Amino acid sequence: MTHSQFPILGYNKIMNNIEISQIATLPTKYGTFNIQAFKDDLGKEHLAIFTDNLSDTPIVRVHSECLTGDAMGSIKCDCGEQLSYAQALIAKEGGMIIYHRQEGRNIGLLNKVNAYALQDKGFDTVEANHQLGFKADERTYEIVEFILKYFGIHKLKLLTNNPRKIESLGKIEIVERLPIQIKSNPHNEGYLKVKKDQMGHLL
Repeated sequence: MTHSQFPILGYNKIMNNIEISQIATLPTKYGTFNIQAFKDDLGKEHLAIFTDNLSDTPIVRVHSECLTGDAMGSIKCDCGEQLSYAQALIAKEGGMIIYHRQEGRNIGLLNKVNAYALQDKGFDTVEANHQLGFKADERTYEIVEFILKYFGIHKLKLLTNNPRKIESLGKIEIVERLPIQIKSNPHNEGYLKVKKDQMGHLL
């Protein structure tokens, strides 16, 4: 699929209560991507970051927003390194990153920082969420399915360690799961252990 074959909609086109931007070019240190924004009915703005050479079965990374890891360089989690890995791989192989704006597993930035404070007192990530009245993972994936369908993607290779993301895309054919393994450090060993032992991540 070439750039000219992508759906072209006018600026701020409304489609099923989803606002959709035009497509723009996004040059990065990994390579040049295209970028398009999708504003959902809750006001959250998600991104599709994709290459010109999308195949019929592209590599797709659904990356959940993590301001601290993605932008601040935090090593308390593996999010920033996962995003970098995905960008480098997809720039080389072709595909799409859906930047899913559900910060802190969808508890929001303020609550995420409160959860961090609880973790400083010895709670693990799941326990901290529970202390704040949230489930271990509050994310939903309706907008992800919308974006994939918008681009005509009905089957894909999913770059993930999270089985819940595979289950969430039940109407999309996952032909292959590609692992995204990041080396641990002393600050995120416990975080990764909870992901594996309590949340079923394939680490």
